Amino acid sequence: MSEALIQHFSTKLLAWHGKDGRQGLPWQSIRDPYAVWVSEIMLQQTQVATVLERYPRFMKRFPNVKGLAAAPVDDVLAEWAGLGYYTRARNLHACAKQVMVEFGGTFPEDPALLEQLKGIGRSTAGAIASFAFHERAPILDANVKRILARLFGIDGAIQEKAVNEELWLLAKTLLPKKSSDMPVYTQALMDFGATWCTSRRPVCLSGERKCPFEKECQANLSDQVLQLPRKVIKAKSPEFNCDMLLLRHGDSVLLQRRPDKAIWGGLWSLPESAWRAKEKSTKPSVSNSAAFTVKELFQLVLPDEKTTTALKNCQSIEQGVEIKHIFTHRRLWMQIWHVTSRDAVKFSSDDLKWVPLRQLGKYGLPQPIKLLLQGLSLAHGDDLRN
Repeated sequence: MSEALIQHFSTKLLAWHGKDGRQGLPWQSIRDPYAVWVSEIMLQQTQVATVLERYPRFMKRFPNVKGLAAAPVDDVLAEWAGLGYYTRARNLHACAKQVMVEFGGTFPEDPALLEQLKGIGRSTAGAIASFAFHERAPILDANVKRILARLFGIDGAIQEKAVNEELWLLAKTLLPKKSSDMPVYTQALMDFGATWCTSRRPVCLSGERKCPFEKECQANLSDQVLQLPRKVIKAKSPEFNCDMLLLRHGDSVLLQRRPDKAIWGGLWSLPESAWRAKEKSTKPSVSNSAAFTVKELFQLVLPDEKTTTALKNCQSIEQGVEIKHIFTHRRLWMQIWHVTSRDAVKFSSDDLKWVPLRQLGKYGLPQPIKLLLQGLSLAHGDDLRN
């Protein structure tokens, strides 16, 4: 491992950022730990361009940790709608409450204490401590792992515990000596991995620009830039089918709150059947059967409800579109079924609610369901877009 590179890494990276790093992002040059924390959580698994649009809006609605903690979780989920990975939103809300109760509304400066908060891992804790408190705390997100594995020729899959521990030790060793350099240094690491040392098209292979570490990068010198870091080969994502009930009465639609620990946890969606493994066979499923009735549909999507009254009020059943949605680790085909009801039938579960189309914007909805219902809403002269 190059001792010389270790010694001047932070200096070179800071110089690079002054010339080629991203400038003027709304969460840069701020020391409010709340604002830093929100930006860090929002940037996880979300493109910067999307966050640039949504971050100011979120901060306007929830300007401080006290306001976020006091807000109903449904309001937080509704504001988060479309950003995906909704566990982040639920954790934001839970963390805000935790900060209010355990720390009197003030974020702790110690990265070890930050890491104990809901939804904050070691790398996020390091980022918050670095940006808000100028602590010499390392970060190690996917971009940083890629940079370090390439520069220092670290072999082995980054998911392996020993490799991960080696990367953490290296990240700590490379920190600049002056704590005042930490905010720019941490931002520079993120920017360098996101814009220059990228996964598929790093600048050293494109010839567009000259990497400041070109002559020292072990991956570049050994012609292994695209081979490092090593990755575990992922199994093919499983595929599923489900049926969804779009039950309407007048200008209202029946929504169901999803369990907190399920996919789209805590959001409001259409009542749905259990997921079934998608068959490779071309034979028609129950969903596509001509004999599929309202009763069968209710039994599938509302198995815990006594639906006798609801069935008496239902008029027609119509097969709607099939929506494909790709999650990180699975794919889902949702068959929509349109059913109309003469009355707004009362169901026993509090997680089932009739919601007027004009009020859908107040609810956190999964993005594909939001788009589907938005089409209905616009047809009625309403707009559920936030």
